[in-house]
Amino acid sequence: MNAVAEIRDLRVEVDGRAIVDGVSLRVTAGKVTALVGASGSGKTTTGLALLGEYPAGARVTGEVRAPDGLVGYVPQHPGAVLNPARRVGALLRDIARTRVRALPRPERRAAAHQRVLRALSLAQLPDPEAVLRRYPHQLSGGQQQRVVLAQALLLGARVVVADEPTTGQDALTKRRIVEQLAAVARQGIAVVLLSHDLDVVRALADEVLVLRDGRVVESGPVDRLWPAPRHPWTAELLAADGPAERTGLPDAGEEVLRVRGLTARHGRTTVLRTPALALRAGECLAVVGRSGSGKTTLARCLAGLHRGHDGELLLEGAPLPRSLRDRTRAQLAAVQYVFQDARAAFDEHRPVLAQVARTAVRLRGAAEADALAEAVATMTGLGLTERQVRRGPARLSGGELQRAALARALLARPRVLICDEITSGLDTVTRRGILDTLAGLLRERRDLSLVLITHDLGTAAALAARIAVLDGGEVVEEGPAQRVLGSPEHPFTVSLLKTALHRF
Repeated sequence: MNAVAEIRDLRVEVDGRAIVDGVSLRVTAGKVTALVGASGSGKTTTGLALLGEYPAGARVTGEVRAPDGLVGYVPQHPGAVLNPARRVGALLRDIARTRVRALPRPERRAAAHQRVLRALSLAQLPDPEAVLRRYPHQLSGGQQQRVVLAQALLLGARVVVADEPTTGQDALTKRRIVEQLAAVARQGIAVVLLSHDLDVVRALADEVLVLRDGRVVESGPVDRLWPAPRHPWTAELLAADGPAERTGLPDAGEEVLRVRGLTARHGRTTVLRTPALALRAGECLAVVGRSGSGKTTLARCLAGLHRGHDGELLLEGAPLPRSLRDRTRAQLAAVQYVFQDARAAFDEHRPVLAQVARTAVRLRGAAEADALAEAVATMTGLGLTERQVRRGPARLSGGELQRAALARALLARPRVLICDEITSGLDTVTRRGILDTLAGLLRERRDLSLVLITHDLGTAAALAARIAVLDGGEVVEEGPAQRVLGSPEHPFTVSLLKTALHRF
């Protein structure tokens, strides 16, 4: 079968270091080719090569052949490519208009609008008319991901490079994305899937390339490679994809945080109602639900990042102001947020070490030398080296930056740590390491509590003492993790568990 796009012996060097070394790839129409591997293995660099995009200052050798202007790209962090100043409808209609220019002028507007609605529907976005009226920041990470997927579909691309398209998605939505990408391939479009999610790869891919440190260590059809991996690294990735073991966690202590009558809005639209929720010292509360269910909005309300809400937040019995601007230094330190997109949370022009240490200086009044020493100790304790943390963010992998972001929050010595999908988009080995780190923190820091925002019920099962399930902005079920996961009472929780257990 003829290749729609092809890469031969690609080598990409940055600052004398090869981040992709000798990679070859053939992409055929109607087939899904998956690239898997750890963070920093070269997957995204290889995928972007099909679009003619490379890191700044890169030295590139090898051959890349791709159809001009007909390669769509769905990035891992969609917020970076959506214009925050324009509504979703305006962004998509601009693309759709280029596809209907051959029609008579009176028919173009309606035809473009129908194309937009069809693309949003194919991308699994419910209530597309409402989505079109929103700005990107009013969408969840999963909704943003699907808007970008709709953009790629509108372009009429012959090749779609999907970089972690299911990152941050719940099991139900993930299944729909799998079905949608399979439908894209059935239309004769070649799909290049860059993914850490091995369930998605198994369900979608025809061919798999396993990368490590910029090199392909193994490749072949998915039905051969999955049951009988030949390289030790492939075997390790597959082994780490099993269910996480629940580790012994401390008993909960006194109540630290309480939510009463919380109602949050985006503009005039109510997106979250939480009548009551409590968090105790040493406890992990997992908040689970579909993309767009209100999980991140709840987290942002707790952290003071979403002002559009009513109700009461109490920190150790005292009122917690709605906005960061109104919180004291002690209150800012007490509630810390670790974002899903760790790379976007760092200033690309400053060393990671300086940014992490700044937290102790700003929120605790620590001397700069003491803060730097504490930052090094904290990050090395989380598995980073001092040499790594003295680099800029661009020189660290996604998993390394996620640990640095966690260290930055810990330097505030918080009472409440909010982790928003921080294992999404990480490879299986790195994800297991992050979960072990969080469990260790709860054991060692008895005054620390964790709010874990996740779509992954396996992650929730590994860490949470209690689970709150959100659907459509409502808490439909809340209780001890073993009861919610073992004997769910609400039909939506039952459907989440059923989908997760089937694993596509």
